[in-house]
Amino acid sequence: MGAEVGPRAEGERAMVQGLVTAIQANFCQVSLEIPGPGGLEQLLCTRRSRLGQAGTRIHVGDRVGLEGIDWPAGRAAVGDLLPRTSLLGRPPVANCDRIVVVIAMAEPEPDPEQLSRFLLTAEHSGQPVEVVFSKVDLVPPAQLESWRQRLISWGYEPMAVSTASGDGLVRLRERLTQPGIAVVCGPSGVGKSSLLNALVPALALRVGRVSGRLRRGRHTTRHVELFPLAAGALIADTPGFNRPELPRDPAVLPALFPEIVAALREGSCRFSNCQHRGDPGCRVGTGWDRYAFYAEALAELQLASAAALESRPQRPSNRLSRRRQRQQAPDLG
Repeated sequence: MGAEVGPRAEGERAMVQGLVTAIQANFCQVSLEIPGPGGLEQLLCTRRSRLGQAGTRIHVGDRVGLEGIDWPAGRAAVGDLLPRTSLLGRPPVANCDRIVVVIAMAEPEPDPEQLSRFLLTAEHSGQPVEVVFSKVDLVPPAQLESWRQRLISWGYEPMAVSTASGDGLVRLRERLTQPGIAVVCGPSGVGKSSLLNALVPALALRVGRVSGRLRRGRHTTRHVELFPLAAGALIADTPGFNRPELPRDPAVLPALFPEIVAALREGSCRFSNCQHRGDPGCRVGTGWDRYAFYAEALAELQLASAAALESRPQRPSNRLSRRRQRQQAPDLG
């Protein structure tokens, strides 16, 4: 029928395969890896109940197997989830190849802690991370350069773009047209949809204004969706939000800071369990821009981890250990 059939485990049926490009309510849009009859490229799909019963969640960017296809109606059901290479928790995107964090230089003003939280979320995915400064036409060159140098000290080389003047768009397009899925994320109101409209004018995504009272962005993107940018290159527009959660495990936090990674690349701390909080023999030290944020984040995660351990229900034990029994047994002489 013109659609690709991939290898399956013995005893299983072969399925038509595709890529989930959008999810709304109980439906997902799936782009076929090879067009179906009449050149049909997309199907509107539901998800088989057995996937939900097994705890399997489908996300934009997932490669899936389809069944029950109604070609004339353009409908099908997702019956299988193919292995993922990565999963970004928020925004939820599977199999992404790079993450682009967009931060506005003005309207709204950049918030170092907020930006750091987005960067930690991006780094936690294990994929390459890019930083884009938007609305650079609204700030003096000296202010822009100050922020650029600050991000360089964090371990990033930001790209400065303006949808109003067009500055930086050619360089950004060259970066994003590499094969794979690029996820564009950032706080509300930083201009993600305007940026995508400038890169792909045919999208005509809805653009909102910044709230006058709170100086925060209004959500104009309501769900994650993939758009083709070039052959083999897809870009994900994601809803804006203003406070990403920290990773739950405090042990992984140091590896999410390029400053710490770079310092440890030059040598190890004296103690293998060093938490990099200025202890004797620490290779990282405290003289770096984001140290205060790192220390606060680490303390927050450690406190949450300890609270979670205390709240775990303990199994009641009606029998004393053998050692305790011997200690409590009367001495019969």
